[in-house]
Amino acid sequence: MTSAIPLDVGIARSAGAPIPGGKRVLLAEPRGYCAGVDRAVETVEQALVKHGAPVYVRKEIVHNRHVVETLRERGVIFVDDNDEVPEGALVVFSAHGVAPTVHETAAARNLRTIDATCPLVTKVHQEAKRFARDDFDILLIGHEGHEEVEGTAGEAPQHVQVVDGPESVASVTVRDPEKVIWLSQTTLSVDETMATVEALRERFPALQDPPSDDICYATSNRQTAVKAMAPECDLVIVVGSRNSSNSVRLVEVALGAGAGAAQLVDYAREIDPAWLVGATTVGVTSGASVPEILVEGVLELLAEHGFGEVRPVTTANETLVFSLPREVRAARGK
Repeated sequence: MTSAIPLDVGIARSAGAPIPGGKRVLLAEPRGYCAGVDRAVETVEQALVKHGAPVYVRKEIVHNRHVVETLRERGVIFVDDNDEVPEGALVVFSAHGVAPTVHETAAARNLRTIDATCPLVTKVHQEAKRFARDDFDILLIGHEGHEEVEGTAGEAPQHVQVVDGPESVASVTVRDPEKVIWLSQTTLSVDETMATVEALRERFPALQDPPSDDICYATSNRQTAVKAMAPECDLVIVVGSRNSSNSVRLVEVALGAGAGAAQLVDYAREIDPAWLVGATTVGVTSGASVPEILVEGVLELLAEHGFGEVRPVTTANETLVFSLPREVRAARGK
């Protein structure tokens, strides 16, 4: 699956021996777009092809400034809620998922909807509904107010409590300590999530694990790649937006894994040359909602500062592809 936004401008990469005394870049692989983000962005692009502008999108389709601004220039109108969409118009729901009440208000306004929720988020929604039917207390590990957390919690509001990190565990109350299960936001740090799980299990020894790992494969893979290169890096540059949970987590993971410093930037122009003073090895990665063109811009800037050698650090190969929503499947490829 490809999208018009993530262009590859083709910077040459070295696989040979390092230049003695030279500066180098360690480039994390995998990085950037995951299958769910690719699907969501292409869903909006194909909605534009099929229906023409304007296309309304509830919230940001993915948490990336460049993607949102590019789509806005093409006729996408981003709104905070359904009541901002003209009655009968087309609205796309973002990759982060929505609560059932959002579908209900859309139907009440006769909106035509396309649901671009990532299938891995949908899986967590299904888990929440299943365990609510079985009358479990569901402890949803995630960041309060995050769109994905709001959507998942909305599937079973009477059964779900949000647990925002280990420090929130003390305030958790359950009806029956023998019927408790945890689920999680898909874009968290694996280490952060497990620290919260351990704290919860100390309070509730019968706490059950979800039937499958909720942390997104792409989130986990990107964190693993960063952990592999961070100990060698004087600086790790993470390309991503500040409202992107998985991008922010990559900065934290880099620092926790031994990087000398780590910075989050949307664009190469945000890199302060002072960060590079005294550095010989700079790591580069990007969040799961970041098009590759932004990484290439960072590599170009680093090359201008003497970091001409680029060496991949590969820890996984991703091949997963998700089908587009049926409403736009026929438009694809036109």
